[in-house]
Amino acid sequence: MRVLIVEDDARLADYIRKGLSEEAFSADVAADGESGLLRAQAATYDLIVLDLMLPDIDGMTVCRRLRAAGNVVPIVVVSARGMVDDRVSALNAGADDYLTKPFQFAELTARMRAVLRRRDPTGFVPLTVADLSLDPVSRIVRRGERRLDLTQKEYALLEYLLRHAGIVVTRTMIAEYVWNFHWDGLTNVIDVYVNRLRRKMEEAGEARLIHAVRGSGYVIREPERGD
Repeated sequence: MRVLIVEDDARLADYIRKGLSEEAFSADVAADGESGLLRAQAATYDLIVLDLMLPDIDGMTVCRRLRAAGNVVPIVVVSARGMVDDRVSALNAGADDYLTKPFQFAELTARMRAVLRRRDPTGFVPLTVADLSLDPVSRIVRRGERRLDLTQKEYALLEYLLRHAGIVVTRTMIAEYVWNFHWDGLTNVIDVYVNRLRRKMEEAGEARLIHAVRGSGYVIREPERGD
């Protein structure tokens, strides 16, 4: 899942970004309200972590402008302002949750997942193709009865493919969602990770599920005769 962190404290933003990457989230960082608003309007995010006291445009205004523009992306506010009036104002402005600084990272991710479940309960149901299953809650991946040991990026890549099962996803789409960079056609990092996934998924002789589509990208689908 892709998250936008709008936070002017560089150390805190990096702490959140690194922690989310360990939880298989892909995260972008904006250091002020104006750039955060532009990023939120220009790209598709699953959730925004938003500070209130920001340079240029404050977080409350960012929240109001997004909602006024019809953007319904879930927003979790993290702020040092802990008064009841601050929390009420943020929630009335369109925020989905409010967490007071300082906070434990585990609570932030728990609140994020709770917000995402409320917005889309189906986003946390197990994903399956053939005998492959991925549980977004426990983050356990199995091929039949065999549990797969995946790295964070391998997991994120597989989850993205499974959420688009039967649909060809381009390398550009994968790069932007999983790695947060624009595909330039020169790097083979995506192909390397797909091959790593294939080796782990097929090590017991199972049928191939991830297929390359020449000139386009990859698709994960049920095996067909001849696969």
